[in-house]
Amino acid sequence: MEVNIGLGFLISALIAAAGYKKRALTPGGFWGAVLIGTLIISFGGWLWFALMLVFFVSSSLLTRYRREEKKTAGQKFAKGGPRDFIQTLANGGLGAVLAVLSSIFSSPLWFGAYVGAMATVNADTWATELGILSRRLPRLIINGAQVPPGTSGGITRVGFLASVSASLLIGMAAVTGLLIKTAALHSHLWIAGAALISGTLGGLLDSLLGATGQVMYYCEKCREETEAPVHSCGRHALQIRGKNWLNNDGVNLISSVFGAGLGALLAIFWAG
Repeated sequence: MEVNIGLGFLISALIAAAGYKKRALTPGGFWGAVLIGTLIISFGGWLWFALMLVFFVSSSLLTRYRREEKKTAGQKFAKGGPRDFIQTLANGGLGAVLAVLSSIFSSPLWFGAYVGAMATVNADTWATELGILSRRLPRLIINGAQVPPGTSGGITRVGFLASVSASLLIGMAAVTGLLIKTAALHSHLWIAGAALISGTLGGLLDSLLGATGQVMYYCEKCREETEAPVHSCGRHALQIRGKNWLNNDGVNLISSVFGAGLGALLAIFWAG
């Protein structure tokens, strides 16, 4: 496989610059996107990059969608708005690693894993950005108790349907790309199923980790929980539960690894 890192860097930089101009990326997020995009184009190819682009564009648009309505509940989140360097690595770093591995060891397993990872991060983003707008209070995934909007581990019907749709979008984009290469629909449909299953279950795992192991803090001044050690009001918050090493970025990474593993297993069973 011919690797053109220069072309990959140029294309990634142009797209990342557009994201930075639209305030979807911080300066650090710009360089993270360039690094990940360069590796994916150079080692995975254009279809791999197209799926990353579907995730980036759709999630960025949803982040901006009804932004003002999300501000109050969004104060619970450790990070919001433009993605920084760590966020880009947590969401796309695994995909870049899989792209490099696919160029070394030829197997449909890697593409299945990549689709599973992209479906998971897309599902999580859609569920967060649309679920927070639900008119009904979310319910904690571990016991069904009603919790305030923005609570880690809280799920809504709107958010769940959004995660299913986001997973399927990645799957159908992958099928479309494969059909351009080989017009044999029956041999490609498995990837849509793999994306749907991996993304949906990966998104649920993200919520489960958010409700159990993710570190959470409490702002005594504002009397509310937050994912950030420093609340939006500027006051240092007290840790009340979870592992201090497992923040939201860590949860995203673990969930995407799970989604990738599930996608790889489905590739083994369905694609041989």
